[in-house]
Amino acid sequence: MQSASILLLAFVIFIFLIILLYVIPVRLWLAARFSGASVNFLSLIGMRIRRVPPKVVVEPRISAIKAGLDVSVSDLESHYLAGGNVYNVINALISADKAGITLPLERAVAIDLAGRDVLEAVKMSVNPKVITTPIVSAVAKDGIQLKAVSRVTVRANIDRLVGGAGEETIIARVGEGIVTTIGSAETYEHVLENPDSISKTVLAKGLDSGTAFEILSIDIADVDVGDNIGASLQIDQAEADKKVAQARAESRRAMAVAEEQEMSARSQEMRAKLIEAEADVPKAMAQAFREGNLGIMDYYRMKNIEADTDMRDSISGQEGSSRAPETGGE
Repeated sequence: MQSASILLLAFVIFIFLIILLYVIPVRLWLAARFSGASVNFLSLIGMRIRRVPPKVVVEPRISAIKAGLDVSVSDLESHYLAGGNVYNVINALISADKAGITLPLERAVAIDLAGRDVLEAVKMSVNPKVITTPIVSAVAKDGIQLKAVSRVTVRANIDRLVGGAGEETIIARVGEGIVTTIGSAETYEHVLENPDSISKTVLAKGLDSGTAFEILSIDIADVDVGDNIGASLQIDQAEADKKVAQARAESRRAMAVAEEQEMSARSQEMRAKLIEAEADVPKAMAQAFREGNLGIMDYYRMKNIEADTDMRDSISGQEGSSRAPETGGE
């Protein structure tokens, strides 16, 4: 009976030690204590209760204390609970301190919570980054297209990381500046002779305002001659004018054809009426003979007049045809 009680007590003590070692990570507590970044047991127990892994808070604090930075446990715990990356923030603070960059903990936390990589920003402040823009096409005043590629050297601006625009804005602004500069050039040859004029003009515009970067330099890596856009536009305009002229000519031709058809229809109608009237002449003459209004001599006299008129018309037609060649010869 006594041995059973001893075994039960030993089992209870064993379970208690396991729970104690889980609640209080002794190895982590010893590492922090001997590193000069001691954390009391109550803080470790509180982290367990708040579901904060002690390792995520204690290890970054040890690194900060060893680097000469005084960072409290509560600040690191609060940053973790807010969804931040504690390791990244501490590494960024250490890197900024070694590089002589002023970076308070509050700003580093704000940058991290804003979704930006604060450690990458510190590295970019020390080692500037080169951004290669895509091919930018622009047309000079003489109508020749130029294609330019530039390399933009930027450095992260710690003070504008929160709320500042990213790399896409830098690339868009540089592209806009290149298009404006090439478009204001009188000839494409001037741009090819002085490619640095593009970078100087673009750099003077202050394109990094409102962004998270500071532009150090803009270098034109390559400039190629493209198509003759001016000539192409003139060809397209001439083709369009040609089509318009053809359409107008076709419209005039259609109107002329319609007018001719209308005149032909009127002529046929008048001819039909004339034939109808001529068909009534014999009837009228017969009626005049019956009523005594027209005599035989009157009829022959009328026929003679018609024959004389036909002869005169025939003679005048022959004279006109014989004179035409003489006139042409003169």
